[in-house]
Amino acid sequence: QVQLEETGGGLVQAGGSLRLSCAASGHSFTSYVAGWFRQAPGKDEEFVAHISRSGGVSYYSDSVKGRFTISRDNTKNMVYLQMNSLKPEDTAVYYCAATLFDTGSKPKLADFHSWGQGTQVTVSS
Repeated sequence: QVQLEETGGGLVQAGGSLRLSCAASGHSFTSYVAGWFRQAPGKDEEFVAHISRSGGVSYYSDSVKGRFTISRDNTKNMVYLQMNSLKPEDTAVYYCAATLFDTGSKPKLADFHSWGQGTQVTVSS
């Protein structure tokens, strides 16, 4: 099973940008669909984006579409989430996730079986 570790969170003003990184280790990363979820205070975890094994196909939640971009570099076993035009409502703990199985365009938490520890993103108004 792949191990995941997120970095890149922090405090940013509204309208700013952050890039999250997720390092994968322990297994052939090209076998995994990768994704990002987030959990805001007092709310359930929600899907943010996911990307196919090759990196050629990606899906986004409506709340981040057009502002966030997911990408991966399989030569480095890395997944990224570029977040632009950040809003206070993007404040959350962001989690990297991976699965060996195919997922739909809007996957659920249960579709992923490997998770990172999370990184905090705080957007001030």
